[in-house]
Amino acid sequence: MRVLIADDEELVRHALRIFVESSAQMEVVGEATTGLDAVRQCAAQSPDIVLMDIQMPQMDGIEATRNIVTQMPNIRVIAITSFLTERHIVSALKAGATGYLVKDTPPAAVIQAILEVHEGRSVLSPQVTRELVATVQRDGEEGAFSRREPLTARETSIVEKLAQGKSNLEIAAELHIAEATVKSNLRRVMQKWEVRDRVQVLIAAVRNGTVSL
Repeated sequence: MRVLIADDEELVRHALRIFVESSAQMEVVGEATTGLDAVRQCAAQSPDIVLMDIQMPQMDGIEATRNIVTQMPNIRVIAITSFLTERHIVSALKAGATGYLVKDTPPAAVIQAILEVHEGRSVLSPQVTRELVATVQRDGEEGAFSRREPLTARETSIVEKLAQGKSNLEIAAELHIAEATVKSNLRRVMQKWEVRDRVQVLIAAVRNGTVSL
C-alpha cells in the first residue's frame, strides 16, 4: 500500500513515516510540505492513501484534498490534523476526505485507519465523531437522511456505539458479537437508510433521532 504524507512540519512528517513504515503492508512513496506539492506528488507517485494536514502553505489541505479527489478519484485522503472544529471537519469531509484523525491518534490507530480507508470505509477519531454529532444536532435538519425502514434492536445498538466513536472491533467486544456481525449489520443499516458509509450513517442517525448526546 502506497502512502503519501503531506504536512509542513518536519517532526510530524517524520513521526508519521515511522508509524506507516512499521507496517509491512505499507510504504511511504513521498512527503509533501505544501498543499500544492501534495497535489503534484499525487499525480507523479499515484499513492493509494494521502495523510493530509489541513493547514499548509501554497494551498491548504482542504483545497488540496478537493483537487486530488476530483482529479484522481482512486486516491483516498485522510485528514490528520490538530484542528478539531466544526468548520474544519465539515470542510474536509465535503472536500472528499474519507477519514479525519487528530494528531494525537495512537500509531496503531493510524495504521488501522489507513487499512480501513484503503478497504473503502470512512474513519473518524472518537473526538471527531463527537464533534460531528454535536454539529448535526445543532443543525437539526432532516435533509436527505430522513428515517426509512426501522432498525432492529441490534442494528440500533451498533449505531449507538458508532456514535460514541467506537471501531468495529470495539463495538463487537462490547456487544459480545463477532466483528463480521458488526460489519453485516452496518451494511444493512446503510441499505435501509440509503447511505454509503459510516459518516453518513452517523449523520442520518442523529437527524432521525436514533442517537443523541
